[in-house]
Amino acid sequence: MNAKRNAGTVGGSVEPGKEKDFFPVSPLMLFPDTSPEFRVYLNQNGRFVLYTREKDSFDETTRRGLFELGIDKVFVLAEQKDRYDGYLEENLGRILDDASIPVTERAQTFYGAAVQILEEVFASRLPEGLSRKLYDRVLAFVQESVRFLSREESLKSLAKLISHDYKTFTHSVNVYSFAMALFTACGLPAEDCVRLGLGALLHDIGKAKVPRAILESPGPLSEDEEGRLKLHPIHGVSMCSMLPMHQETVNVILFHHERFDGKGYPTGTAGEGIPLGVRIVSLCDGYDNLTAKKPGRRALTPFEALKRMREDKAGAFDMELYKRFVLVLSGANIV
Repeated sequence: MNAKRNAGTVGGSVEPGKEKDFFPVSPLMLFPDTSPEFRVYLNQNGRFVLYTREKDSFDETTRRGLFELGIDKVFVLAEQKDRYDGYLEENLGRILDDASIPVTERAQTFYGAAVQILEEVFASRLPEGLSRKLYDRVLAFVQESVRFLSREESLKSLAKLISHDYKTFTHSVNVYSFAMALFTACGLPAEDCVRLGLGALLHDIGKAKVPRAILESPGPLSEDEEGRLKLHPIHGVSMCSMLPMHQETVNVILFHHERFDGKGYPTGTAGEGIPLGVRIVSLCDGYDNLTAKKPGRRALTPFEALKRMREDKAGAFDMELYKRFVLVLSGANIV
């Protein structure tokens, strides 16, 4: 079936199956001059009618034809979700920069793609470290999402999506999102944002070498367990040692648990001896850890977390950056 030829009409074969066999997609997520490797269906009174086949070429007439028909959702086979996710990742930059797509939908696309990539990163657990292929995907993702995350309305939309049920990969996405907003508020250039953002997204990659029992422990860790956990920044740098990673990125991975008062690890560096980008990621890391639900501990509200950071954890963070972070969260209606 030619997609262009059928842009103004509804037709094609009827796919047997129930609604659970499909998932809805906005037509705005189907881009002109692309040939998706998945089928697209229309739902006509509960019957799924084929609109385009795999590798049919889309153009603007095809996409707009759907809206002329009053169709705001099309459907993709659940069994082809991997192909659809790959299509979104490949076209992420176009999606995030497309002002015709509501910012809430762009935020959902960003968050879903980020979680998917980070889930793969932490699932790989390769002894030799992060593969070059996966690293290139993560880097491309950061490059494509920097502009989107630099806009204040983006963090507002993401605030509703951020998961507070702690998982290492969702935590990494959250830290990346907060850090990118704070990088922008501090006026860092786009090139620095990419390098530091990559570090923020991969800051906890070393936890892939920490036993799951330690990461998911509901109670206090033993001295030995605590020591093994504190090795994760070093593991992280080791896992990335064969990759063409900039020193700013490495610094974030290695030093994100340093404290402003010098009581952090692994080196005990203090104050402005800790690079600015690292101090920003450390702050966002601390905040997201407090607002996440972990085994044996409830998630704090944003207000409670910020209060804890100011009072109970005094000395851990750069307080000038802390004040700016509070303003960023306030601007996004988070506190």
